[in-house]
Amino acid sequence: MAFLIDDEMALSGCHWTRDAGGMSAPLSSTPRTTLTRLRERARTDRADLHAVLDAGLVCHLGFVRDGAPVVLPTGYGRIGDTLYLHASTGAGYVRGIAGAPVCVTVTHLDGIVYARSAFHHSMNYRCAVVHATARLVTDPDERTAAVRAIVEHLAPGSWDHTRRPTKREMAATAVLAVALDEASVKVRAAGPSDDEEDLAALDVWAGVLPVRTVFGPPQPCPTVPAAMPVPAHVAERAPA
Repeated sequence: MAFLIDDEMALSGCHWTRDAGGMSAPLSSTPRTTLTRLRERARTDRADLHAVLDAGLVCHLGFVRDGAPVVLPTGYGRIGDTLYLHASTGAGYVRGIAGAPVCVTVTHLDGIVYARSAFHHSMNYRCAVVHATARLVTDPDERTAAVRAIVEHLAPGSWDHTRRPTKREMAATAVLAVALDEASVKVRAAGPSDDEEDLAALDVWAGVLPVRTVFGPPQPCPTVPAAMPVPAHVAERAPA
């Protein structure tokens, strides 16, 4: 049914992006990043990939463990064309995933599409799918930069307002790097796609119900002094 997000999330082999000199270069053209249906929903610029990733807060990491598929939600951060994910060094999957193929997805639900037929009900969405080989980050400087990127992506401004991680905390943190070389972006942003014969059904409402994710008022920890104001980097994300 059209209500489901299309299961073949990929870009066509004609996916191009602009480099610093204004020229174009292919992003990827592998079989698993080649769109096979609804090609018009592909986005063909690396900036579109960055935009979907930067607008999200949670990604889903997919991999195979002990012969079975596993998908885990987690936070992330981006530096250039590398996505960084964190985990506990005590997590059983971390060492096994290093050097293994993974798939990372970020999806935004933007609206529920009501059509005149049940078949054409759908969703408006923005979705990025990244295929890569996971790399366990061991370089101390890259690890610190990655942790900072993850913190700043989730809570902008926090890195400069909080205590830095200790050596012990960093030792307990595993950081995975996922290159953005092989990725796809697919977007639906339209009204219902009703069949011609269904348009005569004037007694059936059709349209889009927008979906938004918003922040609420900040809720201070009970141990925070009552007179302490909400810092600017938190307040600016809260509703006016």
